[in-house]
Amino acid sequence: MTVMPVTRPSGPAERRRELAAFLRSRRERIQPEEVGFAPGGRRRTPGLRREEVAQLAGVGITWYTWLEQGRDINVSSQVVEAISRTLRLDRLERNHLYTLTGLPTGPVSGECVGLPPSVQKMLDQASPYPGLVVNARYDVMAFNDAYCKIMLDMAQIPVEERNLLWLIFVSKRWQCTFTDADSIKLHMVAGFRAASADHLGEPSWHDLTQRLLAESPEFTDLWNRYDVAAPSNKIKLVDHPRVGLLQVEPVNLWLTRLGQTRATVYTPVDDETEAKFHQLVGE
Repeated sequence: MTVMPVTRPSGPAERRRELAAFLRSRRERIQPEEVGFAPGGRRRTPGLRREEVAQLAGVGITWYTWLEQGRDINVSSQVVEAISRTLRLDRLERNHLYTLTGLPTGPVSGECVGLPPSVQKMLDQASPYPGLVVNARYDVMAFNDAYCKIMLDMAQIPVEERNLLWLIFVSKRWQCTFTDADSIKLHMVAGFRAASADHLGEPSWHDLTQRLLAESPEFTDLWNRYDVAAPSNKIKLVDHPRVGLLQVEPVNLWLTRLGQTRATVYTPVDDETEAKFHQLVGE
């Protein structure tokens, strides 16, 4: 029996497929009447037609069709900007579109794979506030004792499972629960998709995505929405099994100039949460 080698899609080809799917998802969310077209008539798909997007953006229908089909064609920043305006993309979605078309929106680089000892010292000094360091793929690179006692005992998690997406959608080992878990999950997947545009075709990103899609229908549903987002510092409500409700505000500290790695420290919003932090860490 002949064993065929396993091949992965090349970076540019996978980027074009991602671009095609992203454009379709943004086009289908806009209703014709929102942009001046009559709502009537038979439509095979929701939202705008390709020819309507091309008309509004001032580009040829054939050219736009090829772009949405993932054809290998050259794209100018002027055309991408016109499509971005037509599809009503917000800042993050616009940057995502630029990245997928291969146009620069700012400097990008590979992620940091190691941390200096000073980062761990900073996290330790933040106690009793929980803190951890993650990269753009949500791999956990460092954490403090307070995080283990309050949020999740990361020291007991095998190194290969220390990824927040994997822990939330598959392992589900959290000793506390987020009261707005659905919103947090949606935002995390959107952040992961936004970051993945810079890493299409890279084995580590590809493998993590495929594992999550295979193991979690919930992740799959959120992934197929094609939403993009940036890290948030929104106040979160955490329900801890021993002390009850904690109100925390994440503070994000970027550790690299290009924004690939960040430390997040969860600070208490009120005195009650502050006291509970000291109680849990002191036990």
